[in-house]
Amino acid sequence: SIAILLYLARKFKTPDHWYPSDLQKRARVDEYLSWQHVNIRGKGSKLFLTKVLLPLLTGQPLSPEKLEGVTEELNIVLKQFEEKFLQDKPFIAGSEISLADLVALVELMQPVGAGYDLFEERPKLAEWRRRVEEAVGKQLFQEAHEGILNAKNL
Repeated sequence: SIAILLYLARKFKTPDHWYPSDLQKRARVDEYLSWQHVNIRGKGSKLFLTKVLLPLLTGQPLSPEKLEGVTEELNIVLKQFEEKFLQDKPFIAGSEISLADLVALVELMQPVGAGYDLFEERPKLAEWRRRVEEAVGKQLFQEAHEGILNAKNL
């Protein structure tokens, strides 16, 4: 949860870039963390549930119309994310990675795990993903997402 991440960042005095002491940068992180739970998380999780879990539980294929609607909802928030949060910056809060970037990319991996490559036609988003993965460590990132990336194989 976001509350636990913030608690851990404060308790263990993580490097400043994760949850910046600079008030403007911190406001950008807080703004994203407040926005994401009903937008990126909400729409990304909905696509994952609709495309992977519901068919698995019900044994019924998903209707193309329903999948198209859920995908369009996600595409709308992805556009908002690029325009309002990434803009022309390397990361959400500026030039360094923060908890906002980490939370955002983790949430976006759910639709990817469902087989929807949302980075394919979004070069700005793909470049941001590459920067976040590099900042975290590509191998660690892949290990952390191994389960979700193999979910479509259930």
